[in-house]
Amino acid sequence: MFRLDVSAAPANAKNDLLSGLTVALALVPEAVAFAFVAGVEPLVGLYSAFMVSIITAVVGGRPGMISGATGALAVVMVALVLEHGIEYLFATVVLMGLIQITVGVLRLGKFIRMVPHPVMLGFVNGLAIVIFLAQLKSFQVSDGAGGSQWLAGQQLYIMLALVALTMAIIHWLPKLTKAIPSALAAILLVSVLVIALGVQSRTVGDMASIAGGLPAFHIPSVPLNWETFTIITPYAVILAAIGLIESLLTMSLIDELTQTRGRGNRECVGQGSANIVTGFFGGMGGCAMVGQSMINVKSGGRGRLSGITAGFMVLMFILFASSLIEMIPIAALTGVMFMVVIGTFEWSSFRILSKIPRADAFVLVLVSGMTVATDLAIAVVCGVIVSALAFAWEHARQVRAHAYVDDTGTKVYELDGPLFFASTGRFLDHFKPDNDPERVVIDFYGSRVMDHSAIEAIDTVASRYIQAGKELKLRHLSQECRNLLNKAGDLVEVNLDKDPKYWVADDKLA
Repeated sequence: MFRLDVSAAPANAKNDLLSGLTVALALVPEAVAFAFVAGVEPLVGLYSAFMVSIITAVVGGRPGMISGATGALAVVMVALVLEHGIEYLFATVVLMGLIQITVGVLRLGKFIRMVPHPVMLGFVNGLAIVIFLAQLKSFQVSDGAGGSQWLAGQQLYIMLALVALTMAIIHWLPKLTKAIPSALAAILLVSVLVIALGVQSRTVGDMASIAGGLPAFHIPSVPLNWETFTIITPYAVILAAIGLIESLLTMSLIDELTQTRGRGNRECVGQGSANIVTGFFGGMGGCAMVGQSMINVKSGGRGRLSGITAGFMVLMFILFASSLIEMIPIAALTGVMFMVVIGTFEWSSFRILSKIPRADAFVLVLVSGMTVATDLAIAVVCGVIVSALAFAWEHARQVRAHAYVDDTGTKVYELDGPLFFASTGRFLDHFKPDNDPERVVIDFYGSRVMDHSAIEAIDTVASRYIQAGKELKLRHLSQECRNLLNKAGDLVEVNLDKDPKYWVADDKLA
């Protein structure tokens, strides 16, 4: 699926430390930007990057995956902050974490396996486009009237040159040496070049100051009553869903890149634990980050130490090295993220669109577009629903009935294909009681009754033959099918040796 060859590199401390440092440098401007999106102070985003990264690395189920403050969550948070204030955001983040832990404890993380391959491709491509579009803000400056305008003239040329230089270093350095992650080397080299030559280029410090102290424990100052619960619960549910979907899909991506397997339910608990702590220490919460996870994996990060290092270094930047980090050119970090976009986007999608089933191609494009236009959770849910409907429709067309009259004059219908809610109409169309002889047999040996709709369809066919005065027998139905039939139960021929044994997706017996 993904062409980035990183599976052969084992986890080791050196790679984890260097890749964690690289990720930390990329986390700082992202956290600041997402804090602005959510309508909170930059330190709120930085504290989230620090705490979420470390806690998920220690407790989560996917070593090598990076978590922190994300844009997908920030766009939901801004409405809550504007209407009710930041204290309600902290309370919401705590409740969000509790919901995520509940999902993990109930072992619901396994349902990520239900996400079809086209949805996964759409998720990857959509996120790559979102990351790309987010970097375009680096080419804009404030116009002084509360808006922004594109760079022009010398400023634009310098920005483009530094971005291109960063990308070139990341691309060519691994061909010379892999002693240091190419992204880290590119950031350091471009930063030294800009500082030494006095190049006028926007830096991290132009966005906001990142200097600060240690986060302090703080119980959200909100009334503990039903009204508060009704305010924060809808936001918490949405944030928990978006966070888990993005985290589990990112986990699946890293699984495939590294040819290892993460633990989805443990990751749910890890994400929830991180968000609870973050909410009590003045952070905006977070989830897994595709871009930073790709930087980490490509830089050699495989173990939990990489995520711990990334979070710890963000804290060190806040406490001791803010002046140095604020000197890093935005162009260098933009170049790194552009390389992430190139490595994340599944370019073979263009080639396979004409070769895969049309429904899968539609789902791939749909999820990609909706990820960009709306948010990840809606895109993935819609993709899964459309894929499920397409699957049901395709299998509904597979129900067939081979009819013949045997030596005794009995007409036998031999069914083939699954019988469920989507195929009952085609199933009923096969039978014309008025045109059939006095004795009819429906053989289910090549079919399987899947749900209550199928049971009702069998009862309907039986009623039609009974009303027509015809003798009907049903063969090769499971014991549970016979128990669920209301009208046709007495018409079933029981053959304990040949009758299949399976359960029907029906809660009637419960």
